[in-house]
Amino acid sequence: MFTAIVVKILRTFPNQTQKIPMVPVEDVKLKKDVLVENSVQRTNISLYYPLEAKQNRLPVYINFHGGAFIMNNKEMDDPYCRFLCNKAACVVLNVDYAKAPEYPFPKPIEQGYEIIQWLKRNAHELNIDAEKIMVGGQSSGANIAAALCLYLKEMGDSQPLLQVLSCPMLDFVTAHADKPEPYRWRSRYPQFANFINKCYLTGKDQARHPLASPICAEISEHLAPALILIAENDAFRPEAECFVEKLKAAGVAVQDELFKGCFHAFTHIGPKERAKEAWVLIGTNIKKTIEDVERG
Repeated sequence: MFTAIVVKILRTFPNQTQKIPMVPVEDVKLKKDVLVENSVQRTNISLYYPLEAKQNRLPVYINFHGGAFIMNNKEMDDPYCRFLCNKAACVVLNVDYAKAPEYPFPKPIEQGYEIIQWLKRNAHELNIDAEKIMVGGQSSGANIAAALCLYLKEMGDSQPLLQVLSCPMLDFVTAHADKPEPYRWRSRYPQFANFINKCYLTGKDQARHPLASPICAEISEHLAPALILIAENDAFRPEAECFVEKLKAAGVAVQDELFKGCFHAFTHIGPKERAKEAWVLIGTNIKKTIEDVERG
């Protein structure tokens, strides 16, 4: 009861990341809102279609927003989905995934998996190429994207063409008090981060589960290639760098970019020039991935 009350209060706070978009808000050919039935929760998604596209069946990039697993919604990423949609000439699917504590681990991952299956079943109607799916997210959304790739492997399903992880939170094992937290109030009160963690992980031993903490996973060379964006002054920097090294050691293609002078969630809060640079990098990588596949 106490947890639910606190989370409800936190959800009333304004989302600072929505104040000033870090990229221009672009027009798209179509923004289509759909309610997807699945076993976890009826899920609101938005599909963004680019102004210009060369082919009839379009590749798709699935986006998972940030919010510490408990807060925010997909609309915070509306400007960025529009930007990526046009930059990469693909469909962007923006997911309003289920939040903890009502839907704790591993519910959002299972939900993401079912959305991919729904996407494949409805590919023709949605004008989607079901063989060209990519995933990505920011912070907690990056955790879900990384875990989803691991879950797809576990289920014997095909991997996405690319996973994009921005300022990823990938390690529940290490206490937040032992992470290099640059924000004074967070470093002084790590209990807040611990509270959020307990909202998402309700089981005693879940922190070491590879789908909760992807740095604990056994990595296969067959995992999706990765683009990983790391902020220099981010409490999650060490775990992102650890994951990069694990992927590279397993033979997974990885491009990791360190954004110096930046803090966690810089893609949404700035500095604006570095945030724009990050979104251009993501869009360019999505487009290049598509082009490489089409060239064979």
